Amino acid sequence: MITLRLACAVAAAAALAAPALAGKKIDSAYSDLTYEAEAGAKATCKGIEADEESGSVLFECKGYGGIKVYVAEGDLRAYVGYGMNGRGEIAASQTFPIFNQVGDKVEWRLKDGKPVATILRWKMQNEDHKGEVLVVTQLQDGNQCWIAQVSATKNKNANELARQAADELAGTVNCEAGALPKAYGTLDPDVMLTE
Repeated sequence: MITLRLACAVAAAAALAAPALAGKKIDSAYSDLTYEAEAGAKATCKGIEADEESGSVLFECKGYGGIKVYVAEGDLRAYVGYGMNGRGEIAASQTFPIFNQVGDKVEWRLKDGKPVATILRWKMQNEDHKGEVLVVTQLQDGNQCWIAQVSATKNKNANELARQAADELAGTVNCEAGALPKAYGTLDPDVMLTE
């Protein structure tokens, strides 16, 4: 009888602890970047500003948990910011020197159930070079910037490296310092940001 009571007590304690521990893991969630012209009614992104003279356009997209994703395109380059103030964050002014565009899926890294970083594929190409880089962006209001980059062209395990970077660095980087995003894995100096 004592053993049965002890077993019940242990089971009850485990059941109570499970919800508390569930939010403590690091996990991923995903959202799509699909545009009106491509997806019609199923689009997750809508154009909110355009400048005909420069050819630039700004899209507002639906992200994870209602977080807005702002994707700007101009001069054959993309810029991305996240959240209500995403357009004013440092991340929204960061891009690669080589012509580029972003992929169609955002991976959100969640810590304790809260998004702390994103991973987004950037595709680059000009006359001489082409490649793909996963960019890890730290999600902190007023301190949002690229914190890591991984060549998807040079690293077979690029997704794992980007997740490792997000989990290690998110919340630790001072964006005002202006440092280049840390490179994980094998570099692709033809398309990545390097000193």
